Formats: sequence, C-alpha cells, structure tokens
Amino acid sequence: MTTKSINLVCFEKWMDPVGEDIINGADGIDLQMLSFANPEDGNWEALVAAHGYQLLPTYEIQEPFFPKKPLIDRCPNLLAFSVTGAGYDMIDVDACTEAGILVVNQTGANAVSVAQHVLGMMLVLSKQIVQGDRQMRRGPGDWGRWDFKGKELTGRTIGIIGLGNVGRQVAALTGGVFGMKVLAYDPYITDQDFKDRGAEAAGFDDIFRQSDFVSVNCPLTEETANMIGDAQYRMMKPTAYFVTTARGGIQDEAALARVLSEDLIAGAGVDVFNPEPPPADHPLMAFDNVIISPHVAGITDDCLYNMAEY
Repeated sequence: MTTKSINLVCFEKWMDPVGEDIINGADGIDLQMLSFANPEDGNWEALVAAHGYQLLPTYEIQEPFFPKKPLIDRCPNLLAFSVTGAGYDMIDVDACTEAGILVVNQTGANAVSVAQHVLGMMLVLSKQIVQGDRQMRRGPGDWGRWDFKGKELTGRTIGIIGLGNVGRQVAALTGGVFGMKVLAYDPYITDQDFKDRGAEAAGFDDIFRQSDFVSVNCPLTEETANMIGDAQYRMMKPTAYFVTTARGGIQDEAALARVLSEDLIAGAGVDVFNPEPPPADHPLMAFDNVIISPHVAGITDDCLYNMAEY
C-alpha cells in the first residue's frame, strides 16, 4: 500500500469535481479540503503541513489565506501555488521566488470560453441587443425599432491587446468567422507569431486609433498595470467599442466613464473591475451602452472542467 506523501490543500471546492477525482485516484497525494467556516487554527495546521495550495479565484479567497508573504513565511513546507485560471496577479511572486515556491497557472484552459465572451459582448454591443431588450420590458413608449439600428462585425477592425492564448482565439473567431481585419499589439511575440495567429502587428496607440473594437486580453503585470487610461480612450473613434475580459487594474475605469459621458466612444463591455465586485453605484453602471458582467468570461461548464483537469 502506497504511503501518502504529498499534502495538497484547497478551500471550499475544486472548480469541477473531476479535479478532486483525479487527485484522489493518484498515489502519493493527500488532498485536504478546507473551509473558511472552519476554526482558523485548524486551517493553519493544514496549511503549515501542506506542500501544495490550490487557490480559489481572488474574490473568493478570504483573509488571512491569500498567497502573500505572511502566509508564505508561516508555511515552510509549501512547494507550489496553483491558480485556477491564467492570471496569477494575486500571488506575491517575489516572495515565492525567494522561498523557492513554484507558481502554476492553467494557461490556455479558459481561452475558448473567454474569447467567446469577448465575441458575445461585441455582438450585443454592436447590435444594441441589451438596449432593445430593456425598452421592450418597459413597454410601448416614445421609441421605435429603428432606434436600435445595429452594425455588422464583418469588414470592421478589431484591435487585440495581448495575442496569447485568449487573444489568438479572439483573432480566430473575429478574423476567421466574421471576416474582420485583425490588428494586435503584443511586444513579446515575433512577426511570425503574429502571422501564425492571424493578426497584423500594430503599435499600442494605433490599436486605439484604428480599431472599431478594442479587446484587452493581456495579463495584469507591473508592465500592464494602468496601461490604458484617458489618453488611449480619447484616441478611439466615436463609433468604437472598448471590451475587456482581462483584469481590473489594466484600464482606468473612471476615465472610461468620463469618455462615455462625453459620447466620445460608442460603448463598452466590462467583465473585470478593480476591486471586485464593484459597488452598485460604480460610474459604469449608469450607461445603457455599457455591458457589465461579474468576471464570468471563463465560467462555463466546459472551461471549469478543463481547468480542473489541466
């Protein structure tokens, strides 16, 4: 009989039961499911003994169990943190490096789901589907169906910021299926990569100036934090839409609300905020031409299964 030798902890639940099934069926791994409702001392006892910590999404973790230096200092046996998706901005990577702890993400597992969410937002925005739905629910009034004249995606230009796993899926959907012109900004890939991923390389500012849709699909890092602000929004066409499913903190939400209030862009689709969840009186909630979703671009049955199995 094999002795369990690797201690793995996770709070509340795995993204999909298949993850627990795989681990429980493996030799040499002891999975302990914890709960924030449990006594804190018991949770700490398990964490101190753990070699691996499978993390929940940022907005579901509770203090004091964030993967930051205080926890790292208290858990000398930790060998690895694993995040559920692609982003790992919640983790103190410098502290992990100093302690020799690996940081593991599930890059690519959510790419199709997130890209389809981007496309969904683009279609809903350009066809004014939400505005029409709201008016229909209010009943007859001083409006007509011509007030909701939409625009086709075909022949228009999308500018993608970050041509990684999600960005390349967005390029495939918009360029391949809808016949859009695809521009992309990504300083970390080669000219051949752009070609292979179906996009034309463009400068950062050119993405905003030339695109009918701007889609943000890069990770939140020191380089991308606050990368998009008032100056970039004001470069956009008055008929253009801004869509982000990346991370809050990359774009300036207050500046986005300002340009929308000045009718300088046509609308926006926002799945991510800083902080999350946003308050009910967040400025972006006031606009009919803004679609808000609660960081769910990657939450589909298929995606959760892929992330748990990865």
